[in-house]
Amino acid sequence: MSKKSTFLNEFKKFISRGSVVDMAVGIIVGTAFTAIVNSLVKDLLMPVIGLILGGISFTDVKLVITAATEQSAEVAINWGTFIQRVIDFLIISFVVFVMVRSINKFRDHFETKKEEEAPAPPAPTADVVLLTEIRDLLKRDL
Repeated sequence: MSKKSTFLNEFKKFISRGSVVDMAVGIIVGTAFTAIVNSLVKDLLMPVIGLILGGISFTDVKLVITAATEQSAEVAINWGTFIQRVIDFLIISFVVFVMVRSINKFRDHFETKKEEEAPAPPAPTADVVLLTEIRDLLKRDL
């Protein structure tokens, strides 16, 4: 029974750490973000790209090896679907790159502004300067 309770205690400690919660939040937000970016690609960009390419939908392009018959289904290499996925990947990667780049620029700008706004430390008073000189003289003589 002690092995079981030790295991459960370790699991409870693992789950209650902040990094696990942060990871869970990241996965949830990432999933929602993926849906948004996929919609951007599928619903907004690909129709425009298809229009530019003359109405071609890559998912319909395939190399038929054996035509369908009454007894068997069509055997085909759907290379157009692969091309579509590569295009989706490139567009999604580009959108993520632009977003991360924008966030980093914003963060850098904010941190620079914060450093500029930080007040300079006050100059030491005459008492502190005099005491520092006395300390340095004592260190030198010893």
